[in-house]
Amino acid sequence: MDLAKTTALVTGASRGLGRALAEQLAGSGARVVLVARTEAELSGVVDAIRSTGGEAHGLAFDVSRKEDVYPLAGAAALVGPIDLLIHNASSLGPTPLRLLLDTECEDLSSVLETNLVGPFRLSRAIAGSMALRKTGTILHISSDASVNAYERWGAYSVSKAALDHLSRLWAAELGERGVRVLAIDPGEMDTVMHRAALPDADATTLARPDDVAARILALLRDERVPSGSRVEARSWSAT
Repeated sequence: MDLAKTTALVTGASRGLGRALAEQLAGSGARVVLVARTEAELSGVVDAIRSTGGEAHGLAFDVSRKEDVYPLAGAAALVGPIDLLIHNASSLGPTPLRLLLDTECEDLSSVLETNLVGPFRLSRAIAGSMALRKTGTILHISSDASVNAYERWGAYSVSKAALDHLSRLWAAELGERGVRVLAIDPGEMDTVMHRAALPDADATTLARPDDVAARILALLRDERVPSGSRVEARSWSAT
C-alpha cells in the first residue's frame, strides 16, 4: 500500500495512538481526515500536522452516535474518496473497571456503541465506495483483551472480541472486491486510556504510541499480510 497516495480517515485521532497514526500518515504524504469528539483537542493536532507541511482535516463527531456517522462520512468524502479507514476510537466504560456483576446494561451498551456498532456503521457508509473502486483498506485496532479473559475488563473485552470477528466478516465479504480488512493488536501503550484502566502501571514498561504507529504503517505497506488477518504489532516483523 502506497501511503503517499491515500486519503486516510482516523477515528479517535486527538491523542494517543490515533494522533500518532494521523501524524505519521501525514508525514508519509497521505491526506488525513482526523475524527474525535473534542473539537479543541482535534484542532491542536490538525494545526500541528499542517505546521510541518502535512495535509490534515479535522471533523468533530462522535462515532458512537448513529446521527453523526453519515454526516461524518459525507464530510470526509469532500476531502477525497477514502482509501484507508482506521477504526481507533475506543471506550473502556466506567473506571475504575468493574466486575461483570457490577456492570450496568447501559454501560455495556455504551461501550458496544463506540467499539463495535460505530465502526460497523462507519465501514458500512464508506466501504461501498471502496468496493466500487475495487481498492481500499479497513483497519480495526484490536486488543489482547479480545482473546484473553481479564477480570474487570468484561465490557471492553466483549466489544473487542466482537470487533475482531466483524473484521474477519468484512474481509470475507469484501475480499473479492479488492478491499483489504485487517485487525491489529497494538499491545500495551503509555496512553490516557491505559492510565485510566491501570493507574498503577509502570509507564516505563509500556510502548510509546509513536513507535507502535510506525510498526502499524509498516504493516499496512506490506502486501504479504492477507486480508482477514489479526496481527500483534509487537511480534510482527517485515522480514
